Amino acid sequence: MAAMLSLEEARAMILAEVPALETETVPLDAALGRVLAVDVHAASPLPPFDYSAMDGYAVCAGDGALTMPVIGESRAGGPLPTPLARGAAARILTGAPIPARADAVIPQEDVTREGDTITVSALPQPGKHIRRAGEDLQTGALALARGTRLTPAQLALVATVDHASVPVARAPRVTILSTGDELRAPGEPARPGSIVDGNSFMLTALAANVGARATRIHVRDDLAATRAAIRAALDSDLILTVGGVSVGDHDHVRDALTAEGVAIDFWRVAIKPGKPLAFGRHGRARVLGLPGNPAAAFVTFLLFAAPLLRAMQGETRTAPRVRAALTRARRGTESRTELARARLDGATVDVFDNQASGAVTSIAWCDALAVLPPHTPAFAAGDLVDVYRVSEL
Repeated sequence: MAAMLSLEEARAMILAEVPALETETVPLDAALGRVLAVDVHAASPLPPFDYSAMDGYAVCAGDGALTMPVIGESRAGGPLPTPLARGAAARILTGAPIPARADAVIPQEDVTREGDTITVSALPQPGKHIRRAGEDLQTGALALARGTRLTPAQLALVATVDHASVPVARAPRVTILSTGDELRAPGEPARPGSIVDGNSFMLTALAANVGARATRIHVRDDLAATRAAIRAALDSDLILTVGGVSVGDHDHVRDALTAEGVAIDFWRVAIKPGKPLAFGRHGRARVLGLPGNPAAAFVTFLLFAAPLLRAMQGETRTAPRVRAALTRARRGTESRTELARARLDGATVDVFDNQASGAVTSIAWCDALAVLPPHTPAFAAGDLVDVYRVSEL
């Protein structure tokens, strides 16, 4: 039997020769969570003109006057202000253009005003409370790089540099094939030996988190039915099978994949949970055979399916690891890297006692995966380990 791949080896194989998805242009209202397919540049300076950062008075500090008549007003959205008269001030409001000759703004709370005359105790330094044109971005400057997954704040930047729509990678199409005669949908009447299919809902949501659109299909434990479901799903970008990739008498997924022409690159990875993981390809389609236990399906999706879907869309970021100290002693590991569900609290990580691969509670309550390296006899409280934040995977 071939040696199991390490976590790093398996991920490298999955991310080799990832097919890039087509580009489509969408309005900003539909761009949240999508991945930019092009660099976005500023078409004009940002800000587009010098403006006031405060409500107050625009002055020319070089005039040297401490008492000045107030002549004119500049307000956001109003007509362009007239040039500032020598020795005078202009009323100005936040966001309003700076009048010609003015070189500073005095906040209104620092001014004594009587009628149309103001008095100040000291003149400001030139440039005070003025935001200059192009201070954020000059014309042609890079606003956001290709491969950026757009957040609400980044959408604001795209809009501000005057783009009403953006080219993005097409959302990946994912088909989730949940296998097993024992599965039933939530809310259906229970039958002897049945279990609720929570995996497919979890995986659909995890796929959506990385910009994919998933379709759920339940397949019974039958080779012909499994083959037919796989055949129908081969136009997907990614097929996720759930369960049935192990060596049980009713595990038909591997045979069905092979029969439908899917080339299996590997089966089994030296991780816990998630050893019976399969990866294959059929043309542009990629196939991941995930274990059926919820924690194993959760961990393997985050570690393998999520980076694959990100790479298909051209997303450039990778999930970082942080170092944290174990809060308590823990038994050692054997030949596999353990991805232990845990809670991260600053510089410490608390690994849950219940690491059973069927424990849904452990994935619902965790916010981190502690990476416990293989062949480690024991872990002591205070030992430093690598940790993934679940939200960053």
